[in-house]
Amino acid sequence: MKLLVIEDEVKLAEYLHKGLSEEGYVVDLAHTGIDGLHLASTGDYDLLILDGMLPGIDGLAVLTALRQSKQTPVLMLTARGQVEDRVKGLQTGADDYLVKPFAFSELVARIQVLLRRSQPSRTDAEPTVLHLADLDVDLIRRKATRAGQRLDLTVKEFNLLSLLLRRQGEVLSRTELAEQVWDMHFDSETNVVEVAVRRLRNKLDSPFERPLLHTVRGMGYVLEARQ
Repeated sequence: MKLLVIEDEVKLAEYLHKGLSEEGYVVDLAHTGIDGLHLASTGDYDLLILDGMLPGIDGLAVLTALRQSKQTPVLMLTARGQVEDRVKGLQTGADDYLVKPFAFSELVARIQVLLRRSQPSRTDAEPTVLHLADLDVDLIRRKATRAGQRLDLTVKEFNLLSLLLRRQGEVLSRTELAEQVWDMHFDSETNVVEVAVRRLRNKLDSPFERPLLHTVRGMGYVLEARQ
C-alpha cells in the first residue's frame, strides 16, 4: 500500500514517514500544498494524509482541486478541533479527520479502516486476501497464515512474501526484489535479499512438509505449489 503524507511540519512528517514505513507502507512526503497536489494528482496512491494548514495553498484547497479528478481516500490532520472546521473538511471531500496532537496507534487504525472501506468501490482493485495452497495472506490486516498457523513475520518479510504471492509462478530476480521491497538499487556486494529469503523460508517452509518458496539458480526466486 502506498501513502502520500502532505505535512509542512518537517519533524512530524519525518516521524510519520518512519512510523508508517515500519508498519509496512510505502510513504512519499510533500511539505507544501502545491507539491502535495502535484504528487497526488500524478501519482498512484492508496491513501493521502493531508494537513489542513499548509504554506501556499491550504489543505482544503488541495482537497478541492484533487476531487476534480481523483477519489483517493483522504485523512485530514488539523490543529483545529471545532465542529465547523471538521464539517467543512468532510463536505469538501475528506474521508476522515484527526485532530493534533494524536496517538500514532489511532492514526494507523484510521488508515486501516479507510483502506478497507475504499476496497469495495474499486472494481479494478486486486484481492485483499491472497491464497496459495494452504498459505493465506491478508494484505489489509497484514496477517499471514499457513495451514491455519500464524506466521510471525517482520515488516520486510511480509512485504517480500506479499510481492512473491502477488506474482506467484513468476521468477523474480534479486534486482527486482531489492527495488520493490527495499526501494534500493541492487548491489552485487550485498546479500540483503538472500538473507531475507532465507529467513522467510525458515518461517514459511521449514515447519511444513511441502515447500512453496523455490530458488531458480542464476535467475531468482519463485513462489509456487509444485507437485
